[in-house]
Amino acid sequence: MKKIFLDTNILIDLIADRKPYSKFAIEIFEKAEKQDLKLYTSSHSLATTYYLLKKHVDDKKLRQILLELLELIIIIPIDIHALKRGLKSKHKDFEDALQIMAAVSIDKIDCIVTRDLKDFKDSEIPVYSPDEVLKKI
Repeated sequence: MKKIFLDTNILIDLIADRKPYSKFAIEIFEKAEKQDLKLYTSSHSLATTYYLLKKHVDDKKLRQILLELLELIIIIPIDIHALKRGLKSKHKDFEDALQIMAAVSIDKIDCIVTRDLKDFKDSEIPVYSPDEVLKKI
């Protein structure tokens, strides 16, 4: 089973149904439901997703959606070690550095999936767009 780390934008694509990107996010989550994939994201991603979508989605509904997603996603906590490593890293964007630090902490992680490829170009882990990763699995 492939282990993939999802960046925040993939969660937002799914929940907000951002066309045309949501079709790839939906397919990724369908594969996770069938247990073809094991999905991970950071605690930071979940909080950021809530923060960005709370103005567009009813609070009760958004919380329920996120609770349901927790059945399919393993959450990697952003702790003091990840924060320090992110701050000391060569990655220009601190938020993306935190994502990479979270992904690196997962044993035998296959890749990071994001639509923000340019900010992950120095990642120690392979990085793919959602459509690219779906072609590879």
